[in-house]
Amino acid sequence: MAMKKTVTAIALPAVALAVVASRRQSEAATSEPTAVPVARVASPSAALPATDGLQLVVAPAGNEARYRIREQLVGVDLPNDAIGATSDVSGGIAFDAAGSLVPGSSKFIVNVSGLKSDKDRRDGYVRGRILETSQFPTVELTPTAIRGLALPLPTSGNKTFQIVGDLMVHGVTKPTTWNVTASFDNGRVSGAAATSFLFSDFGLNQPRVPVVLSVADSIKLEYTFSLVPKT
Repeated sequence: MAMKKTVTAIALPAVALAVVASRRQSEAATSEPTAVPVARVASPSAALPATDGLQLVVAPAGNEARYRIREQLVGVDLPNDAIGATSDVSGGIAFDAAGSLVPGSSKFIVNVSGLKSDKDRRDGYVRGRILETSQFPTVELTPTAIRGLALPLPTSGNKTFQIVGDLMVHGVTKPTTWNVTASFDNGRVSGAAATSFLFSDFGLNQPRVPVVLSVADSIKLEYTFSLVPKT
């Protein structure tokens, strides 16, 4: 803002006084700074409107999350896979207009309180002793990067790629890499994703029960998904 000059009225002729007064009025009228448009950078945690990019959300049907653990039961000759599953999955994944993943708007949430296998006793043990679902009812995946896939998405065909994301299990968050096979059908994306980790990675207690001779230390997580564009 221009500095105003201090003028002693008695030392100036009338014409000069008029000029100074006019100048002061002009300065007062323009003293309010002109608003300058500021370019805003969208925060990664801000939810993006559908028009700003692409958001894929969990479809009402076709989604199931599973754990798979190799176990050897007493009285059974061969080891088998203990599998627990739930269809209580929500969330989705978002990309901005440039095709970059938006982690703050991307998350998949699995309610593990309803995990169901072929044995009720196992389900109670998993929920109560391993996952402690009364305290940690959800498992959450926050994608942070995608390898081998970019926008625009294919409108048809199949593709394999990887999703890197932060996985929260039992209140502990660790980075994970998921191998994904997906099919594309005019906006709908469906397929399967899988990763694996150790019990100790997330502070989980490895099962020790009389009916089970041994349990592998590795847990495999699988997600059969069906995603549709957000409307």
